[in-house]
Amino acid sequence: MNSVSADPQLAEPYLLGWLSSLGLDIDYVRAEGNTLYYLGASGEEIPVADFAGGYGSLILGHNHPEITAYAQRLLASQTPVHAQFSRHPYANDVAVALNRILQRELGTRENYSAIFANTGAEAVEAAVKHAELDRGIRLAELRTRLGENLAAARAAVDAGAVVAPEAYRLVGVGTGAGAVGFEALAEAVVRHNAAQTGRPPVFLTLEGGFHGKLVGSVQLTHNEGYRAPFAALAAAARFIPSESPQALKAVLESERATVFDLAVEDGTVTVVERNSPVFCAFVLEPIQGEGGIRVLSEEFAQEIQRACAEVDCPVIVDEVQSGMGRSGDFLASAALGLRGDYYALAKSLGGGIAKTSVMLTRQSRYRSEFELVHSSTFAKDAFSCFISKKVLEILEADDGAAYRAVRERGAKLLGMLEAVRADFPDVVKDVRGRGLMLGLEFHDQSGSGSEAIREAAPLLGYTVAGYLMREHRIRTFPTASAVNTLRFEPSLYLTDAEIDQLERALRGTAQLFRTHDGAGLTGTATDA
Repeated sequence: MNSVSADPQLAEPYLLGWLSSLGLDIDYVRAEGNTLYYLGASGEEIPVADFAGGYGSLILGHNHPEITAYAQRLLASQTPVHAQFSRHPYANDVAVALNRILQRELGTRENYSAIFANTGAEAVEAAVKHAELDRGIRLAELRTRLGENLAAARAAVDAGAVVAPEAYRLVGVGTGAGAVGFEALAEAVVRHNAAQTGRPPVFLTLEGGFHGKLVGSVQLTHNEGYRAPFAALAAAARFIPSESPQALKAVLESERATVFDLAVEDGTVTVVERNSPVFCAFVLEPIQGEGGIRVLSEEFAQEIQRACAEVDCPVIVDEVQSGMGRSGDFLASAALGLRGDYYALAKSLGGGIAKTSVMLTRQSRYRSEFELVHSSTFAKDAFSCFISKKVLEILEADDGAAYRAVRERGAKLLGMLEAVRADFPDVVKDVRGRGLMLGLEFHDQSGSGSEAIREAAPLLGYTVAGYLMREHRIRTFPTASAVNTLRFEPSLYLTDAEIDQLERALRGTAQLFRTHDGAGLTGTATDA
């Protein structure tokens, strides 16, 4: 399966060794559609059905002929890649095309401004950075208003206005007379407001979520194994149990920040309690990918929307894996009635060959200052933008035929997975997902009658992936934070033959678990 080299293995050697132990260290030499190829012992091509799909990056498959031909023409014409700090009409073309799609799916006329990046994690971090810039500007504006209103109240007291008794009670200071009493009140108000407006930002996200592994985005990723070693490098997030409105309400209430504002009316100074912008953003996936292919319910999505609107907390919708038509809609969140203040798109946006992503911000929240404090050497280049535009044209062609294909192929694949579950309820715990973003969860196997299966139980999905590759030439992997769940994210060109091949493989897997055949699962001579 692999070429032999005398050179030392210096590129992630530990990971390669682990893949080798599972039989997944394959050197692929060609790819098209839903198929990868490696060379056999005699140099012949051996096909592998790819259900991992680049972790959701290949809604149009490997080396889509229209995209690769277009890419070749772009390169042959010497399309500039590095032309930073110049006019980029091709980037605007992508932004305009994206806006047409978003406005259709969201039922809005509001535009979204685009900031381009290279990866999904970068797009998420750009959204978080913009949200924090916006929060900082709103905080500065609030501090200015509070200072102006305090000065106006002081002038009113000097001119004979009185302070309402309830103002002292709200602030928590003793009632005083005239200017002396007001200054005691003012001192307490200033001290309280400084503490409240100086609080660090609060990030909200869901348990089970995955938003990347960069310094900031990893703190929004629920898997503690990824997050904990780097906790000191960035602000921590509050993780909220999915589908729990009560938990959401409790977190919002416990983290809420308020300031005291002074008002003068009819010669009386009063104190008004106002929200301070402590919430930076609520970051969520409409379909959790690495968390086990879990679809957010429409009811909870709308509860998040309502609750965030009440406290002016922007919603960042991470559609890196679920977007670009993978769910059967361009945005998986649109079908939930969820409207984001920000969207992060990546993966299939690059058509399987370009490394690109985009962060979209609704214009009512957009801060143009962000363009001067955030940039990327490789983002917004002509090649990736032209490819992205071509991808959008293919998805939108024939009145959205691609989305219809995703829904039809997804229903067929889901039906097969449900049939396997129905025949092996003792082995298959659940089947979940939408469109061509599906997952099959196995029951815990730590109590298996096979020692080999018991030993494999902590990383069960990877052992299954090794079996599927070895015995059935099928490539897929478990979701990173829920390793009992296998992911299935093929392209929209999925064939019935590929579904049948997967069905045979999954039924074979389930039978091994049912009969406690650890040797068959692991490929070892004995079950030990």
